[in-house]
Amino acid sequence: MKPIRLFRGFLTVGAWTLASRVVGFVRDVLIAAFLGTGPVAEAYLVAFTLPNMFRRFFAEGAFNTAFVPMFSKKLEASEGPRAFAEDAFSGLATVVIVVSVIATIAMPWLVLAMAAGFVGDERFDLAVLYGRICFPYIFFISLTALLSGLLNAGGRFVAAAAAPVLMNFILIAAMLMADRFGWDMGLAMAWSTPVSGMAQLAAVWWAAKRMGFPLRLRRPRLTPDMRRLLAIAAPAVLAGGVVQINLLVGRQVGSFFEGAIAWLTYADRLYQLPLGVVGIAIGIVLLPDISRRLKAEDHAGGRAAWNRAAEFALFLTVPSAVALVVISGPLISVLFGRGAFEQSDVGPTALALAIYGVGLPAFVLQKVQQPLFFAREDTRSPFRYAVVSMVVNAGVALGLAPLIGFSAAALGTTVAGWIMSWQLWRGSRAFGDAGAADARLRARVPRIVAASLVMGVVLWFAERALTPMLAAPGERILALALLVGAGVASYAVAALAFGAISRSDLRASLRRQR
Repeated sequence: MKPIRLFRGFLTVGAWTLASRVVGFVRDVLIAAFLGTGPVAEAYLVAFTLPNMFRRFFAEGAFNTAFVPMFSKKLEASEGPRAFAEDAFSGLATVVIVVSVIATIAMPWLVLAMAAGFVGDERFDLAVLYGRICFPYIFFISLTALLSGLLNAGGRFVAAAAAPVLMNFILIAAMLMADRFGWDMGLAMAWSTPVSGMAQLAAVWWAAKRMGFPLRLRRPRLTPDMRRLLAIAAPAVLAGGVVQINLLVGRQVGSFFEGAIAWLTYADRLYQLPLGVVGIAIGIVLLPDISRRLKAEDHAGGRAAWNRAAEFALFLTVPSAVALVVISGPLISVLFGRGAFEQSDVGPTALALAIYGVGLPAFVLQKVQQPLFFAREDTRSPFRYAVVSMVVNAGVALGLAPLIGFSAAALGTTVAGWIMSWQLWRGSRAFGDAGAADARLRARVPRIVAASLVMGVVLWFAERALTPMLAAPGERILALALLVGAGVASYAVAALAFGAISRSDLRASLRRQR
């Protein structure tokens, strides 16, 4: 097999993830414009969260953290990778079908678990209806996630990274058609959800076929490899359950404050843009790369790959976090402030965005740190760490909600994110030098922080200078573009001046294959 081009992989996945998140942001702007923070919006957002929650639980989280390292090693050694992939494909499909049937029947209880504050008003019945329509999405997207892991292990990143763009285009088309033809907006969005799952599955299946893996559904078999896969995945399933409990806590807190689920969701979607482009892209590329290096006993290469991934992540994430904190108000006001999204919604959503922004580096670092464990088929340690983070999240969110309101949910997420990242760093010391920062990373981190703080000061002054334009309906988009441009330019200049990055380093990273 050809070596994975690490930084080229980061850029490929990052670029397509950026495209997906930009189109997804357009989708969220339309949801905000058409539905605002009203009952239909909140009901749909909870219903859409349900299949996505189970998707992360089964496919992207538990299953793929076990599948990708095993498949990568079989691919490296040519030890029957197709038969193993088909067994995993069929086994996952069987489990997800069973879960889908149970969830459809138990939908009222699932909505109750997600948003008990909906009980007694129209949001509850709408969420149950939309949830039953949306839930089959989990079948298609779970198989999509497994095929995406297969493609990533083979160094084929484009199709897997581009597939989510299809989902967002389909949801946007559904909303525009509903508005044009007078259809029920909530139902149109709900029905478009499983349709988007079918489109994504078709796209990655075709790409897998071109790679030489046209997987077929067949009767599940409990082979020795599948037993090992399940043994590795079991702690990851539990860890995935812990992560979903964190999400449930946040949704529950938000459901008791009118409009809060929408505020938290819109803020979440905005900070997910840099998280997806940087953190998820790195995690996707780094896991199969480290797994294959371990198989080849290339420990020095594995350490170098991890350090450059961490440096790349922090270089892009720290300034993003500073920007989300400093200019959260203009970002929310300009990007969402139209239609049914009222001015009174801007402040709470901006507050949630700023709190999430503080946690952004921790969320991204987790994506860099976890492959060190998963590549070694260690899913137990991350599970233990996730339990501690769950307790912290619940304590902060539930304990502070009576004092600071809905923002306790965002604060709990951020504090738990930093606790999780610290635990992963501490636990990775057991791997020796594999997860240790090298001299270059130690030198670069303070310089990245300094350059980001300079950018934050520039943004603070620029926002005040542009305040009249940011408030003018015909000029606010240009004003935000100028504000973002000032941030990018000031960070680039400061980063080069402080030595946070150099032109020669960037050129070398793009050329490096291993």
